[in-house]
Amino acid sequence: MNVLEIRNLTKKFGDFIAVDNMSLNVREGEIFGFLGANGAGKSTTINMISSLLRSTKGEIVILGRSIASDVQFAKMNIGIVPQDIAIYEDMTAYENVSFFAGLYGLRGAHLKERTEEALNFVGLGDKQKSLPKNFSGGMKRRLNIACAIAHRPKLIIMDEPTVGIDPQSRNYILNSVKQLNRMGCTIIYTSHYMEEVEEICTRIAIVDHGKIIAEGTKEQLKAIVTDTKNVWIEVRGGDHLNINSVKHIQGVLSVRLDDHMLKISSKGEINNLNLILQQLIQDRIEIRSIEEQAPNLETVFLTLTGRNLRD
Repeated sequence: MNVLEIRNLTKKFGDFIAVDNMSLNVREGEIFGFLGANGAGKSTTINMISSLLRSTKGEIVILGRSIASDVQFAKMNIGIVPQDIAIYEDMTAYENVSFFAGLYGLRGAHLKERTEEALNFVGLGDKQKSLPKNFSGGMKRRLNIACAIAHRPKLIIMDEPTVGIDPQSRNYILNSVKQLNRMGCTIIYTSHYMEEVEEICTRIAIVDHGKIIAEGTKEQLKAIVTDTKNVWIEVRGGDHLNINSVKHIQGVLSVRLDDHMLKISSKGEINNLNLILQQLIQDRIEIRSIEEQAPNLETVFLTLTGRNLRD
């Protein structure tokens, strides 16, 4: 089932096309990474999904219902964690979450239960009566998340939820994202930190100049850049190594020995590392370390767009 469907979505500001005929599906249960440099059209797309901005043309469908015909249904089923922290500094943590949850129609005991549940989930249950103006940056980010999830939305959009916070708070938020996903939430996640996207996202789309230029799993995106993989094996006793014995292993494309480093290039789709190690052990070569020289998402993004994510 698709939680979100974007069909031929376009947004123009005068003569400028911010989003150009974009189509995209996000399936139920995914943590979907949505990557784009500044000005690529990512934020404009998110604003249209969340009904903050009208499209020029195209359609957005949430859980089978078009936003154009049932915007209230869409709003009730979406939670937004914006990049800019959206909380009231002079209201308590409890009052903040209760206020935003109340906008979705929660009242009375139901509202109280959901407010406390959301605060406990983000680790702020003991800070209910505290003012956010006294919170650290990480605590404010966590409160921001609590405000977005108290009404239990099916789709949560997280726009740079870990920007500008300490590593401990970042890890807490990433673990919270995974937990929300295990609880049944579908999540659209944007970040300038590629290692976060690699860690938590099940599928990723890269947007540039208002178009999706690549989409797939991490492995599928990396395969666009290269169909080979490189392994560097530090060995001892390399003088006695018979390189030809490694060259003949299935999938191996090239082998060379630089000082004590054995550099092997193989076909990406063939898993042959165990065979390589077995051959080295058979040849009585001592293995000191193994390092896979694989492309990461940063490499993929730079190759496909020609610029860094933060450009």
